[in-house]
Amino acid sequence: MSDTNPKVDALFDKLTDWRTELEALRSILLASPLTEEFKWRSPVYTYEGGNVAIIWGFKDRATLGFFKGALLKDPENILERPGDNSRSSRIINFTDPETIEIHRKTLEKYIVEAIELQKSGAKVEFAKDDLAYPDELTTRLNQDNSFRTAFETLTPGRRRSWLLHFSGAKQPQTRISRIEKAKAKILAGKGMNDH
Repeated sequence: MSDTNPKVDALFDKLTDWRTELEALRSILLASPLTEEFKWRSPVYTYEGGNVAIIWGFKDRATLGFFKGALLKDPENILERPGDNSRSSRIINFTDPETIEIHRKTLEKYIVEAIELQKSGAKVEFAKDDLAYPDELTTRLNQDNSFRTAFETLTPGRRRSWLLHFSGAKQPQTRISRIEKAKAKILAGKGMNDH
């Protein structure tokens, strides 16, 4: 049984939504060789410093996510992409503790497999990113070498999230505004969801 993290304990002390479900998921994760940490305002479970799993409570569900879930075999076919643009992570959503208990043995097996993937150094191979830079971003990068360098040295996932964010705007002026608002975070080496 792994030790609990005091920051995660504090989070659970305040939890109201999905508390029973998240406690059940936490207990399964703590029974594994994973280390409980607190990252991105969530409980994250690592193996030798590498991110393996995460749990969250949303408005309508409790979720267990695997960072390299795309590599898991998933014989029970319970993993899903968190969104259309997700390439590596996979999640399992729960709305009651009974379903967690039904899947307990499967979750334990998936956790063991995820740890083995982490130990082996396995990486999710991404196809060459096919996202085009919007014209407004290309113009801005050509005007500012430090901004270009910062953007191009972001991790592929961070760069991708910014491209999706910028390209999601229908109007050129909105794209320009999003790029300008993002500049400070990009110069700091941060992704869209980093704080």
